Amino acid sequence: MRYLIIFLCSTTIFVACSSSSKNKEKSSKGNILFIVSNQHTYGDTDINTSNHFAEIVLAYDVLIKAGFHIDFVSPEGGAIPIGYLNTSDSIQKKYLYDFSFMKKLKTTLKPENIDSRNYLAVYYGGGGAAMFGIPENKTIQKITMEVYENNNGIVSAICHGTAGIVNLKTKDGKYLYEGKKVNGFPDLFENKEAKYYQQFPFSIQEIIKERGGDFTYSKEGWDNYYKVDDRLITGQDPTASASVAKKIIEALQKQNN
Repeated sequence: MRYLIIFLCSTTIFVACSSSSKNKEKSSKGNILFIVSNQHTYGDTDINTSNHFAEIVLAYDVLIKAGFHIDFVSPEGGAIPIGYLNTSDSIQKKYLYDFSFMKKLKTTLKPENIDSRNYLAVYYGGGGAAMFGIPENKTIQKITMEVYENNNGIVSAICHGTAGIVNLKTKDGKYLYEGKKVNGFPDLFENKEAKYYQQFPFSIQEIIKERGGDFTYSKEGWDNYYKVDDRLITGQDPTASASVAKKIIEALQKQNN
């Protein structure tokens, strides 16, 4: 990998606050659901993994500034691990010391507490943690497909977050991405011989291709590569996080015109 992973567990990064509190803020633009993982390690190993902080905050910053409200959901609810931090990046540094934002990451909602009718879009965050707990979660799958099919909403993902969409099926039994251009972190940049990769339940690239998706990627990497295919928006790595968020906004604006 071409970036340094810095793992921070919730006990060191989060300040104590009531786990029962819920954000009541309203937005005139509507709500978007960020899907994140509770996984702390690669599979059953002792190798730390986490949610990619930049892939969360770079998209979050764009959407919040555009007037949207963001909720966070994870398979188990509660605190999530964050990592891949770069405090020299002004946006990451700002949110790392933002009490209200960090409180959201400590008190993520459980899937059963989510009403899909309230959301215009979902965004699957990345990081190695995204490979575990989310792709197989039936409740999260149901939420996403209700947003997509019932609300005419947007499904988006960044980097390893694309793992979260591999099992999504439409009402007619087809995979959501079948026949669509889709992107995520490609095998080219994985170390397939490494212990961390051997814990992955599947290759994002290969499973999407096997199931009829048109998986494309940039061989350069870290160059803001993303794909938009109607209401499916996916990005390759952290550099595309803000662009994916901007494309969500554009897609929602087109629906309102």
